[in-house]
Amino acid sequence: MKKLVILGAGCAGTMVANKLRKKLNKSEWSITIIDKDDQHVYQPGLLFVPFGIYKPEEIVRSRSEFIARDINFVIDEIVGVDLDKQVVETTAGSYEYDKIIVCTGVSLAPEEIPGLVEGWQKIAFDFYTLPGAINLHRAMRDFKSGKLVLNIAEFPFKCPVAPLEFVYLADAYFTERGLRDKIDIRLVTPLPGAFTKPKASAFFSQLIEEKNINITSSYDLAEVDCTNKKIISAAGDEIEFDLLVSIPPNVGARVLVKSGVAMDEIGYVKTNNKTLKADNHENMFVLGDATTLPTSKAGSVAHFSAEVMVDNFLREINGEELKEDFDGHANCFIETGFDKAALIDFNYDYEPLPGKFPLPGLGPFSLLGESKANHWGKMMFKWVYWNKLVSGEEMPLEAQMSLAGKVQD
Repeated sequence: MKKLVILGAGCAGTMVANKLRKKLNKSEWSITIIDKDDQHVYQPGLLFVPFGIYKPEEIVRSRSEFIARDINFVIDEIVGVDLDKQVVETTAGSYEYDKIIVCTGVSLAPEEIPGLVEGWQKIAFDFYTLPGAINLHRAMRDFKSGKLVLNIAEFPFKCPVAPLEFVYLADAYFTERGLRDKIDIRLVTPLPGAFTKPKASAFFSQLIEEKNINITSSYDLAEVDCTNKKIISAAGDEIEFDLLVSIPPNVGARVLVKSGVAMDEIGYVKTNNKTLKADNHENMFVLGDATTLPTSKAGSVAHFSAEVMVDNFLREINGEELKEDFDGHANCFIETGFDKAALIDFNYDYEPLPGKFPLPGLGPFSLLGESKANHWGKMMFKWVYWNKLVSGEEMPLEAQMSLAGKVQD
């Protein structure tokens, strides 16, 4: 029997494991998926925890609940990958493979920024981890006045629209508490604007201005002085804060670096942009945030690319040529506060465009525009995630982006 091993049981790993279990002959292929714990976090929900919109228990469930019964789920820490022998080592055992799929995601590395660790989870918080979101909720609840700064250290990082969502939601949160005029909200980013794509950046920048949120762009963070509560750029520019929301560097799994799977110390695995095959390793595919795809590190990218990867996996084991079908498709709802949200849909070749999605002329969702329908689309996605997406069921959206409904110049 041939053996498939999947590293990581988050969104990407669980989804692709379930999809392949439905397509691979059970008498010919075994599937093993390995992760360090049995805690599956609905990561889009972490954004809402600091504002009390979601409680932590609403976004955490058992990984086992979503992994098909005829998949071997191993709860253990991965300590090595022997590429020559095709063996994955864990603290308690080893697992040979004929094919391997790397879905180990990324993690925060506050230690990479001088001075940040000294104030980490004390006056500097994150909302990309469950403990961070919980601690930030407490800090936000007690924050009555002063300078709230959200700083992005560098690119790439997970879900690049989330910092915008955070400052928009912070504006609504403090407005509803009657504290907004006492709180200065500032977004500090290494980008030249609010977002990476020109049309989207213009739209989001206009919202920032309307909400009286300050933005400092092209800011190259060098260090954080937690004692004196200020961040300092490489050019020596200082920005004071009373409460810091930090997005430190995102790095890939350290075991991938140690084992020579990752392309460098950052820890991402060099990935073919269109086939999802690892560029430098035989019998390996890569999915989710661990890839080097030049698109957003977002759940939607994992979903759309998984469709292509599964097809290519089956083609490879059948001796067929891989298809270069992944076009970088990503779409994201962006909360803008006060029960409204925007939506963007883009790929490698097309930036976010205005229009309607997914039905041309009807929507129900507006592209590059605020609406309550978009907000409820985002809120309803939690049900879709738990009940459809990670279980590997077919979704109504095509993997490739469609121009239908989009307004082009």
